[in-house]
Amino acid sequence: MERAMLEGSLRDKIKNEDIRRRTRVTDLAQRVAKQKWQWAEHIARRTVGRWGGKEWRPHTVKRNVGQSPIMVNRLHQTCGSRWKHAAQDRGS
Repeated sequence: MERAMLEGSLRDKIKNEDIRRRTRVTDLAQRVAKQKWQWAEHIARRTVGRWGGKEWRPHTVKRNVGQSPIMVNRLHQTCGSRWKHAAQDRGS
């Protein structure tokens, strides 16, 4: 779509980053990932006793015993094991 806006083709070998810079269109995957982390931070800041203080584990996907959910694994990898405390202390 963006390539068509510049009237280019794949044969021109223009990088996607250059196309997005020229058309000023944001990358959808990056935007979704950013909003996902913002939502996780928002939920982590909620007070104790509310639904958001608990880890959400959907029952739609079967997992092996001992394997933790993907979202929590990514949070631990990028933010460390104290990501909940860091998100709650952000405002102070």
